[in-house]
Amino acid sequence: MRDLGAGFGHLLAGQRWMTRHGRQYGFGLLPGLITLVLYTAALIALAVWGEDVVGWATPFADHWSSPWQGLFRGFLTAVLFALGLLLAVLTFTAVTLLVGQPFYENLSEKVDADASPDGTAPRSDLPLWRELWISARDSLRILVRAAVWGVLLFALGLLPFVGQTVVPVLGFLVTGFFLTEELTAVALQRRGVELRARLALLRSRKTLVWGFGAPLGLAFLVPLVAVFLMPGAVAGATLLARDLLGEESGDDVPAPGAPHGEPDSEDAAR
Repeated sequence: MRDLGAGFGHLLAGQRWMTRHGRQYGFGLLPGLITLVLYTAALIALAVWGEDVVGWATPFADHWSSPWQGLFRGFLTAVLFALGLLLAVLTFTAVTLLVGQPFYENLSEKVDADASPDGTAPRSDLPLWRELWISARDSLRILVRAAVWGVLLFALGLLPFVGQTVVPVLGFLVTGFFLTEELTAVALQRRGVELRARLALLRSRKTLVWGFGAPLGLAFLVPLVAVFLMPGAVAGATLLARDLLGEESGDDVPAPGAPHGEPDSEDAAR
């Protein structure tokens, strides 16, 4: 339970860090807004033409009598939209991080420098195109894993009682885990930690990961909330990555649950 609270504390600490760095926060909103527009258009298209897609995919039901045809296709249309929404939640972070890679990399470095006792931050020696390629490749691998879990949870959701009680909780935990992986990848990839090692690191402290990712995943269900929380989520994930690696933190970044600090010199000068 202590790790669960610590994970949530890192999430709050990341949001507090952003309130002290207003300029960074303003630029951090742009990638999320761009991604939100793209995803909203895709979901609207799915809502408008989803029924036609289901009708095309189920020609065997064309001659079914009423009301069974309507109930069957209506159920499949709802499932299709629900899966599209789940896919949007699972991939929103990855796409936003890819769109805003240069900014979030810089943001993560600043958080690392603030948290480090000596004021330094790990830096990647890879060119930008190489970092983008690694990020896109790893995000695709995570998406495949998340899709497998999504199909499994959907199948379990059809079971009486279990589908209405246990499955939603498992869904938030799975979403929180993969969401945390995507966010911590910014700081861990900069340290040269490969995907397999990142997953092993996150599994070693699941309650810490769930404390950070599960409430964030719940908040991300509201699209506008996801946009406004994204910069702070990257900052908090950087602090979480330092915790996972056992790196010492200085006094510039408050520990989980600590009160607000004073504005930094950059923002105070404005």
